[in-house]
Amino acid sequence: MVTAVVLINCERTQINQVAETLANIKGISEVFSVAGRYDLVAILRIPNNEALANVVTNQLRLVPGITATETLIAFKAFSRHDLEAMFEIGFEE
Repeated sequence: MVTAVVLINCERTQINQVAETLANIKGISEVFSVAGRYDLVAILRIPNNEALANVVTNQLRLVPGITATETLIAFKAFSRHDLEAMFEIGFEE
């Protein structure tokens, strides 16, 4: 499994439409609207590098409204949230 973070700049009037389009692309697990230098952050969880290349170089470039992207590939994931969720299975409050 390859995890990547894609930082995205959009045309200002298209941020919501771009986010909705991205959220429907297979392999993109989450899309966040953020403050700062970028407009959106997409989290990709993809089976391999070839699939990642396809999403980033083929599918993202076809989304209207995206003006620039920067892709960061994760070497290792450190997530307290994932560990806590795993141990909460079957426990009800």
